[in-house]
Amino acid sequence: MTTLTVVIPAYNEEDGIADIAHRVLSARDGLVEVGVDNLELIVVDDGSKDRTAEIAQSIEGVTLIQHAQNKGYGGALKTGFGQAQGELIGFLDADGTYPPEHFPRLCQEALNGSDIVVGSRRSGADSHMPPMRKLGNFIWSNLLTILGNKRVQDPASGMRVFKREALERIYPLPDGLNLTPVMSTRAVHERLLVSEIPIPYAERLGRSKLSVVHDGTLFLQSIIWTALTYNPVRPLGLIGAAMISLAGLIGLGLIITRLSGVTTLGGWGVFAVFTAMVSAVAGISTFALGVTFNYMVSIFHKQPIRQGLFGKPVFKTPLNHHFGWVGALGLAVGFLLAIGSLALGVNGWPVERLWLYMLGSAMLTLVGIQLVIYWILLRVLEELGQREMLTKQDLGLL
Repeated sequence: MTTLTVVIPAYNEEDGIADIAHRVLSARDGLVEVGVDNLELIVVDDGSKDRTAEIAQSIEGVTLIQHAQNKGYGGALKTGFGQAQGELIGFLDADGTYPPEHFPRLCQEALNGSDIVVGSRRSGADSHMPPMRKLGNFIWSNLLTILGNKRVQDPASGMRVFKREALERIYPLPDGLNLTPVMSTRAVHERLLVSEIPIPYAERLGRSKLSVVHDGTLFLQSIIWTALTYNPVRPLGLIGAAMISLAGLIGLGLIITRLSGVTTLGGWGVFAVFTAMVSAVAGISTFALGVTFNYMVSIFHKQPIRQGLFGKPVFKTPLNHHFGWVGALGLAVGFLLAIGSLALGVNGWPVERLWLYMLGSAMLTLVGIQLVIYWILLRVLEELGQREMLTKQDLGLL
């Protein structure tokens, strides 16, 4: 027998709690048709100051849990999750925006193998979402898609069904409205099977508690910081690679300009050279920082690095293993450029002809030092990461 527990967080929702509770309870027949035998409905009153708790308690089939003080949207949901008896757990808002009639479809997808099933407001179904929320969801969706290397249509949807055993892998979750984007981000990086089912979305009853600017910013921060705790090389590596590519394009342009016979740089040329130098140094630093953080995250998780920049290895040997010799090469070339510039200067070359070589020498030297430092740091982290496994091998425990 399979039981679905539906959790409804409610804070001052006296206008809509009765309607949404009855609609959830009316979904029983549809749930039985897809193989869900029992339905448990938990309403978590999050310290409401109106008649929400009184109305919910009067409805047959509702289990009411009350918070003495407001703990927030996520806090109320987590209280419900902790009391849920079902193998499947679902939730939706109390304001009537999400359709509980679609719970059977979400449960069917979960019973077919999905760990988390999201009711997606951006997958083609009729939606009355306000324009600013549509814009926000578009930004959050594409951000998580880039950071998680998996297409996610609606990371902030407040209607979901998930398997109970998924909780251990997506916890901890925040107490605020940002619980849903954090859940989506953790699920993607934990490589849980996430499915999205199109649902319609209605205008809410009463005044919305979501602040477009404040909560939208919080959602963005939550997605970014959560992704960084799993796979920091993805965002940092992409930023670093973009900066290195910019420097390379500018450098190629300078070479082509020089080969075409132009030997002087105007104001824009000097600015381009400055931009290329800064981008190269900053790009190498950001990329190497991302690789280093990935090793640190793997040590904290006590698991091998699970994602990486592109989700799978690109080279036979990890890229960080090459930091040492590439850094040494950069130092050598930078040193030779410095010696050559000094020799040319002593022989009468004006500084107007030497400054670009000297700047290139400084850039290569700085980049070389950075790569050597990161190589040493990564070797130490790699040693720390393997220490436990090697100890068990030496003791014959593996």
